[in-house]
Amino acid sequence: MKRIIQGLHEFQTNYFNTHRDLFELLSQGQHPRVLFITCSDSRIDPNLITQTEPGEMFIIRNAGNIIPPYGATNGGEGAAVEYAVHALAVQDIIVCGHSHCGAMKGLLKIDKLADEMPTVYQWLKHAEATRRIMKEHYQDYEGEQLLNAAIEENVLTQLENLRTYPVIQSRLKSGQIQLHAWVYEIETGQVLEYNPTTGKYMAPQAMFSRAAWITPEQQERIYKGSHKS
Repeated sequence: MKRIIQGLHEFQTNYFNTHRDLFELLSQGQHPRVLFITCSDSRIDPNLITQTEPGEMFIIRNAGNIIPPYGATNGGEGAAVEYAVHALAVQDIIVCGHSHCGAMKGLLKIDKLADEMPTVYQWLKHAEATRRIMKEHYQDYEGEQLLNAAIEENVLTQLENLRTYPVIQSRLKSGQIQLHAWVYEIETGQVLEYNPTTGKYMAPQAMFSRAAWITPEQQERIYKGSHKS
């Protein structure tokens, strides 16, 4: 806690004092244009890896960057998604998985969690589609290769879950919102985005032109099967 308190003091005496205008503006309301959904893992810092300021992104974090399908639960994830899209009118939603994800390790061995971490066990059931894809399409994968494939597939599964929300379906239909699947590699700092045209993850810079980002029509291609090459 000592380190946390020191950091708080540094924020108040240094950063806040040099950014008073920003915080005065933020006190009047928020207008983020991106909903960023990622894991609770302590090694992930959405604002750090995107170099964004407070107020630029609305953020949801939980174990495994999971968004349960619409109506599956009354948890905070669905409410946060609905609020971000309807009330804040975000234009882009990013689901960002990451390398060495403990939640995905748990998902691949989910039966072992029931006794030791029953709450985690129940939560990961919301990623059952990912587990089934891995079981049926990746039998020849093992170790890190299997984990990395699960991480990538799970991000796509969560995009599919997002599409079950009526407010998102409506915005996708009118082209008012875009969905993005990212994977962050901790050890290299690299971020890759899923390209529905090639069926592979690639550097977002190569897809920087908005016309090249995932369109509503391209979204359909994501959900017609695995991106496994």
